[in-house]
Amino acid sequence: MTKARLIKHNELEFQHRGGPPGSASVARAVGPDISNSMAAGFARFDGCEISWTLLYDEVIVVMEGTFRIRTPEALLEAKPGDVLWLPDGTELKYEGEQALIFYAVHPGDWKERFGIEP
Repeated sequence: MTKARLIKHNELEFQHRGGPPGSASVARAVGPDISNSMAAGFARFDGCEISWTLLYDEVIVVMEGTFRIRTPEALLEAKPGDVLWLPDGTELKYEGEQALIFYAVHPGDWKERFGIEP
């Protein structure tokens, strides 16, 4: 079992995940090195779309800007302070305009479970 710890936002390294056009980047704060049950971090989206089908349950909190989730059923547009719940198996597009989000997913080791390279 790992011990409680502080993870400073300004020490996280954002990795490119999409664009151009626009840009998307992710900084994992909690991963398999800390927890085998969940993962969490931050992401930035600005003028970029990323299509994905979730392999986990996800909660997103919008910190800055406008963040959107497009599913076959709906367009969910969120502003700072809004929370999005996305269940495993959801087909979606992540989109944002100057958006900074916090995300948490379960299970945290989904990449390992599905053989996806980090």
